[in-house]
Amino acid sequence: MKKVLITGAYGFLGRYTAKAFSDAGYHVSGIGHGKWHKYEYNLWGIDDWHESTITFEALINLNKSFDIVVHCGGSGSVAFSYQNPYEDFQKSVQSTLALLEYLRLQGKPCHFIYPSSPAVQGDLGDKQIRENDPSNPVSPYGFHKKAAEELCFSYNKSFGLKISIIRYFSIYGVGLQKQLLWDACMKIKTATNEITLFGTGKETRDWLYVKDAAQLVLAVATNEKSSINIINGGSGIKTTIHDTIKLLVKLYEKKIDIKFTKEVKAGDPRFYHANISLAQQLGWKPEIALEDGIGQYVNYFKKLQND
Repeated sequence: MKKVLITGAYGFLGRYTAKAFSDAGYHVSGIGHGKWHKYEYNLWGIDDWHESTITFEALINLNKSFDIVVHCGGSGSVAFSYQNPYEDFQKSVQSTLALLEYLRLQGKPCHFIYPSSPAVQGDLGDKQIRENDPSNPVSPYGFHKKAAEELCFSYNKSFGLKISIIRYFSIYGVGLQKQLLWDACMKIKTATNEITLFGTGKETRDWLYVKDAAQLVLAVATNEKSSINIINGGSGIKTTIHDTIKLLVKLYEKKIDIKFTKEVKAGDPRFYHANISLAQQLGWKPEIALEDGIGQYVNYFKKLQND
């Protein structure tokens, strides 16, 4: 039985990734922050859970070797990287270095999969983003993801580690309790006639349902090509923020006007639209359409809030 280690398995992408690997017949170990009971993590397909910061020492103490490591742990927020740049660096870069060094010393072949972000490329304008487009980060978050990617290249080149990087665009789905959709749902719930959101509404996002995102990790893991590769994880469809919120309001079944402040937060990307042809070459494609995914999200939110 193949063994996979998922860092940050308590987190949003981490738990769905754990479930995808478990369903595919892997033994799944998890490490990261989060207190949960055995029966809870077993539900997500995790066989053993290690509550710990991801350090080199913690990894050595696991005393296990793995066929695949998926590094879902780390920072997930541009805003956080501005407020706590040092901590964001620790979460993104230090943890990646600890894992790479651990795998180098493990001495047996292991495939390291790193979920990254198009934030490493910065603001490329309103166009389809390809993996080999130039890189010019605009936020500490983007710089730290770029530094982590560079470490991956270094360990691949110098030590022959097998590495894949998936740059995820906007992952959403049941269980996510932060970011745009969550904040908008909170506003819709309490609103009587209108809600106001940051930005202009013309910004675009490329939404990918979390189950599809987890299936992409699995597709990358089972891909036998040995060279390092970077793959975009998105739907290949761009949707404006205004249209996204309009759909959310419609599915929430409330009559509400949507206003935008015209203010743009520092480091927030204006346009995200992934070219996903490389991901599709693996035989993967997104299965869940935006309307279905947002419908599931609204139902989850309402249930949670008794609304």
